[in-house]
Amino acid sequence: MPQKARPDIVVRTATPEDSLVAGQICFNAFSTISASHNFPCDLPSPEAAVGLLSMMFSSPGFYCVVAEHDGRIVGSNCLDERSVIRGIGPITIDPNVQNLGVGRKLMQAAMDRADEQGAAGVRLVQAAFHNRSLSLYTSLGFDIREPLSCLQGQTLQRSVPGCTVRSAGPDDLTVCNALSHRVHGFDRGVDLAQAIEQGTARVVEREDRITGYTTHLAFFGHSTAETNIDLQALITSAEAFAGPGILVPSRNSALLRWCLANGLRVVQPMTVMSTGLYNNPAGAWLPSVLF
Repeated sequence: MPQKARPDIVVRTATPEDSLVAGQICFNAFSTISASHNFPCDLPSPEAAVGLLSMMFSSPGFYCVVAEHDGRIVGSNCLDERSVIRGIGPITIDPNVQNLGVGRKLMQAAMDRADEQGAAGVRLVQAAFHNRSLSLYTSLGFDIREPLSCLQGQTLQRSVPGCTVRSAGPDDLTVCNALSHRVHGFDRGVDLAQAIEQGTARVVEREDRITGYTTHLAFFGHSTAETNIDLQALITSAEAFAGPGILVPSRNSALLRWCLANGLRVVQPMTVMSTGLYNNPAGAWLPSVLF
């Protein structure tokens, strides 16, 4: 029996006007897969998903695409281009349109763009319970780098002796970027500068010098520090973690045990995956959901 031909899937650059449809699809995709595995949805509402994609589709720091089938949008993907390392996500496909190769085409479009722009590497954070996405990313050349635990709550300990946490300012950029280079081999200066402007960035000082920073203690924020002590100080400074929570590398057993002993709870397991340049971090860190 001849194999049925797959319908044409067209991938094009996203526009801000696409965010309403793509955002609803994004929410439907996340809520469907999360519910099927008994995990909470990463996005609280369709409006939140629309707002997220509206921001990404209109930001010069992101390259975003949508996939169309029969003239209607059936999925989208975004590439964070604010660093020499690119971050992919969120990639979502209409749950009613599966097994047509939409995800692969959306991923390939983002990876091709990263290659064209000379990116040193590409990373993403994958929901560990999502077997289909793990299979897709692995087949496209991504390697598993780090298991993560998404944590939520408020720490019982509210400060760390010897550490001072304060809001970050523009004058802190040089020191924080140098710290990122020491820990990761590259900086995320554009991301940090935007977080400083938005008022979410913080630094921790120990022995009268900056030893760590965070863009935001949140799902979309990343943190970099010299030691676990510095990360602990940043974590205790938060009244709450925005979104589903913070992402703690699960192999950092000392930090994870400290978080659990301080009343934080694991929401879901996740995984950092990468292609291209990857240096094992030489310090303490929390990735964002982008990388």
